[in-house]
Amino acid sequence: MKRRTKIVVLGSALLLTAGAASAATASDAPRQREAAALTGTAKLYRSAGDDITFSFDAHLAAKDKADPLKATGTFEFSHYLNGSGARAEVEVDCLVTGGKVAVVSGVITKSDLPGAEGKRVGVTVHDLGRHDRLGYSWASTGRPGEGNEPPKCVSSAPFEKVQKGTGDFRVVPWQPEL
Repeated sequence: MKRRTKIVVLGSALLLTAGAASAATASDAPRQREAAALTGTAKLYRSAGDDITFSFDAHLAAKDKADPLKATGTFEFSHYLNGSGARAEVEVDCLVTGGKVAVVSGVITKSDLPGAEGKRVGVTVHDLGRHDRLGYSWASTGRPGEGNEPPKCVSSAPFEKVQKGTGDFRVVPWQPEL
């Protein structure tokens, strides 16, 4: 009888421990990763000393994996030289990434650049660690507010170099079901 009681007690203890462990594992289960993202800040290199900064906080939720037009977030850019220039804040309307390259577009919501508010712009980022690169739609379409607007998720090749020591862009690659 004593032996049976020990087995029952030990068995019950093991079951309780296993149940607690599985409950903890279920609550600690990793969340599904977002479908795509572009984050980070960097300054562009210009030999003339221009102060050009780009910052991104753009995301495509896992539930919206099939539709990059459901991306959310913001990005900002500024360009100053010798005390004059402008900045802009942009509401994201599309994000597509592939490998270490991201293309994000959005509509300017706030800017001190005349005529820029309400206009769409696009930016391309190549996440190369400490040697990130960047391109922007107005390289070929004209300054925001003066030129043509690109369609959603369109920009130029990442032709600009990021200033040494400033790039921390991070691209989460999009993996749509094809």
